[in-house]
Amino acid sequence: MKISEASGECGLSPDTIRFYEKSGLVQIARGADGLRRFSPENVEWLTLLYWLRQTGMPMKVMHRFASLYQQGAETIGDRTALLLQHAEHLRTRRQELDCCELVLAHKVSTYEALERSIA
Repeated sequence: MKISEASGECGLSPDTIRFYEKSGLVQIARGADGLRRFSPENVEWLTLLYWLRQTGMPMKVMHRFASLYQQGAETIGDRTALLLQHAEHLRTRRQELDCCELVLAHKVSTYEALERSIA
């Protein structure tokens, strides 16, 4: 599979895939012609990286996760702990965003009431 196909499947742009490869987040085999050859496992890994980044995981943590992954099965516990920690961060952030939404809804309601009283 070529980079354009992998990009379409995982959601990352070709430039981001190249950046992730250069930074060591993903290892992609190359054919005799020097072109990248993406395996289904590469695409699955890139898709995971896409979603980790979408959730706001810092690049430093993503690098730590990738390093643990590359070390093999003996790091599964560490990887699980890292993901659980990030999930807790997401729960906290979701609660904060819910509060922000309530504040904004209250302010919109206040402004709408003011507009009605002026009209």
